[in-house]
Amino acid sequence: MTRNSRPLAVFDLDNTLSDARHRQRFLERAPRDWDAFFAAAPKDPPLAPGVELCLEAAGDCDVVYLTGRPERCREDTVVWLAEHGLPKGPVHMRRNQDRRPARVTKLEILRRLSATREIRMLVDDDELVCEAAERAGFRVVRARWAESSEALVEAQEKEGRT
Repeated sequence: MTRNSRPLAVFDLDNTLSDARHRQRFLERAPRDWDAFFAAAPKDPPLAPGVELCLEAAGDCDVVYLTGRPERCREDTVVWLAEHGLPKGPVHMRRNQDRRPARVTKLEILRRLSATREIRMLVDDDELVCEAAERAGFRVVRARWAESSEALVEAQEKEGRT
């Protein structure tokens, strides 16, 4: 195994770096409007605590973004990161048709990343992702600076959509 000298700091997006509260309303109706939920993501305001932690981590680490957003949101996501002055780094996204829970998909990517690089920390708001990552031996920082609706929590775990 070849290791780069700089560790990785892995950051979630929704409700960690970006404030998704304004678009959670699209998930609180039946049926859930996923297209509208993701289409509104470029309007997310940044969350200062997450952005500050990301910028601070970039001093010692290479930043990687790990999101449950589907691949079709890549362009909007990359533009949003640049517009808000976040460090450049690879963005790992869910395949468009992947409906597995975030705790499964994100842990799979963390394990793949850790095969060649030290992961200094994972910063995420999803409690189940955090618990799974800790059980796997990763250092976790819980992003508790934004409110998630019950609908978003259910979507993350049961519907594998974000």
